[in-house]
Amino acid sequence: MNLHNTSLPIKSEPEELVPSRYALRIGEIDVLVVSDGVLPLPSQMLAHNADPAVRAAWLKDMFLPPDAFDWALNVVVVRSDGKTILIDAGLGSDPDLHLPRAGQTIKRLEAAGIDLAAVTDVVLTHMHMDHVGGLLVDGVKERLRPDLRIHVAAAEVKFWEAPDFSRVSMPPGFPDALRATAKRFANEYRGNLRTFDDEHEVAPGVVVRRTGGHTPGHSVVRLASGGDRLTFAGDLVFTVGFEHPDWHNGFEHDPEEAARARIRLLRELAANRELLVATHMPFPSVGHVAVDGDAFRWVPAFWDY
Repeated sequence: MNLHNTSLPIKSEPEELVPSRYALRIGEIDVLVVSDGVLPLPSQMLAHNADPAVRAAWLKDMFLPPDAFDWALNVVVVRSDGKTILIDAGLGSDPDLHLPRAGQTIKRLEAAGIDLAAVTDVVLTHMHMDHVGGLLVDGVKERLRPDLRIHVAAAEVKFWEAPDFSRVSMPPGFPDALRATAKRFANEYRGNLRTFDDEHEVAPGVVVRRTGGHTPGHSVVRLASGGDRLTFAGDLVFTVGFEHPDWHNGFEHDPEEAARARIRLLRELAANRELLVATHMPFPSVGHVAVDGDAFRWVPAFWDY
């Protein structure tokens, strides 16, 4: 199956009135960005260390509501050298946090014609529930290959054995849900885990690299083929992180290190002009990074039909 073809129109259900997948090619690598839906969250979580008035002004300038708005939630499917690689797995079933508009990954993979049994590898940027939950949906594990390889940083697995939430700023209920989901995931998929320390090549041109910060084992995925390059940044970059890369996101377990890693990555992407995709950037979140004084500017790519 060529993922590049899955962007063609198909019959949609009545509730599917917006695009939910977008295909592109990075050299010889097929890439499909899939929307898992959206997470309605308090706007304070965008920048809990920012002056509330400055944060409110930014939201107003972006034509966003002042109190809460919808965070996009994206996953990526990559096809390289005969391997079909799922990068993150979405939220899965609603973990009693009233997030009914997320958790669409499995349904949307099926709509795109991607058989779960064809997935050879999964790469996890980290083990927050909105990145592993799709693998915990009832019936999913039975449809996956028994020899499925799940690549995740060793530091990430270690962290969730006794996670530290002392630096985060989350709504009530989220820490308990995150702990429970990570523990369940580790128990159910321990035999499939393939851990790495700092960097690992999953397939030709598909390299996962640990950045830390957001979580100790947070990683990004770098794609390179035929002179083209794309980075899936996971939760290292949010919409507000271009103009204010030093603002702390509420889900960051080490906010200062996350900011340092974010700035390093954005500088690198601006210098080499490669494409960026990120979990919580507005779908399909494909674009470039430009330097703007002491900060950065997001330049969305023109959709390629």
